[in-house]
Amino acid sequence: MIQPVPLFVGLRYLRAKRRNRFISFISFSSMIGIALGVATLITVISVMNGFEKELKTRILGVVSHATVKAWDGGLSDWQEVIELASANPEVVGAAPFVEQETMLKGRRVAGALVRGVDPDLEPRVSELDQQMVNGSLDDLEPGKFRVLLGEGLANRLGVGPGDNITIFAPEVRTTPAGLLPQVRRFTVSGIFAAGVSDYDTALAVVHSEDAARLLRMKGQVSGIRLKLKDLLRAWFVARDLADQLPGIYEVRDWTQQHSNLFRAIRMEKLVMFVILSMIVLVAAFNIISTLVMVVTDKQADIAILKTMGAGPRTILGIFMIQGSLIGLVGTVVGVVLGVGLALNVETIVPALERLFNVDFLNADVYYISELPSELRWMDVIKFAVVSLSMSVLATLYPAWRASRTAPAEALSYE
Repeated sequence: MIQPVPLFVGLRYLRAKRRNRFISFISFSSMIGIALGVATLITVISVMNGFEKELKTRILGVVSHATVKAWDGGLSDWQEVIELASANPEVVGAAPFVEQETMLKGRRVAGALVRGVDPDLEPRVSELDQQMVNGSLDDLEPGKFRVLLGEGLANRLGVGPGDNITIFAPEVRTTPAGLLPQVRRFTVSGIFAAGVSDYDTALAVVHSEDAARLLRMKGQVSGIRLKLKDLLRAWFVARDLADQLPGIYEVRDWTQQHSNLFRAIRMEKLVMFVILSMIVLVAAFNIISTLVMVVTDKQADIAILKTMGAGPRTILGIFMIQGSLIGLVGTVVGVVLGVGLALNVETIVPALERLFNVDFLNADVYYISELPSELRWMDVIKFAVVSLSMSVLATLYPAWRASRTAPAEALSYE
């Protein structure tokens, strides 16, 4: 025998014989269970990764990676702040903005956030120009008092392109008739759809000069929006900018603005990992059952091996190898199947929808109407290691029982 004794005997015990077909069936079932568990884990977590990436893309298409604001309200030296922020190698774009909660009146009334932007600089920090359903970002010209509405907000107000709306700002002005709110009529020049309910139903975009005039912030802006090279480093870059900028500024990043949402997604992924790992755990228990039956069936063989000089470690190794090979084969098959599904889920799901004439993600109900998927190889490695670890641990007790077999007692009934 070229192979070591534990490996040779362990492989022989995996082969089916007439008297242990049932044991072989349990072994095969364990392999299938592990394979399905690993494949399901990889596919589901990849889909959740895809949803997370899609949400980040859509949210950050409207929200900047980081913002710089003055503590006392308006920012008057915003040109200097843009220059200092742009000098940071992590910053790839900067643009001023004016922002305020207001009341809008069209055919109906709705509250919304009015954001004033510079159409020339805004594409550096957001994808608003790519999210236009009607009109264009370039339609915003200073003094024209035009507004771009989110798709949902336009529906709430009952208006469309070409209609007029009235914006009531919280600022007041003194007149002979008393204190009156700042009111300005704007013309709807376009509709955008960011794909995120919070912004499609509650965001109105105007030119920054028109917003400053409405909010009586002449020469000032609410803050600076920044786009970074690596959005995952937003917190660190925001902290560095806060230290570099002169004076006292409030620097926030996108993780602080939407921390609850992405914390919930991470929690869901963790819960799904734990739940789906139970499939692998059940299959690992099948390995225990298989090996217990094999040990019982092979009592005489174990006794003969011991009388021939095989020690407890050799016997232990035989059954650990047998159970580990079941887990290894199941894991490899599961990884191949899971990776294949994760890479092709965006093709498989539409095919199933056409085949069964169903719509899993109705575009009228869900903002994400296609099932996204993002395969991360670190996840694949993690799931494979977890599966193999469970399989190896499942072999310990049956293998230990086999190594404790007394040859005299085992052979007394033969």
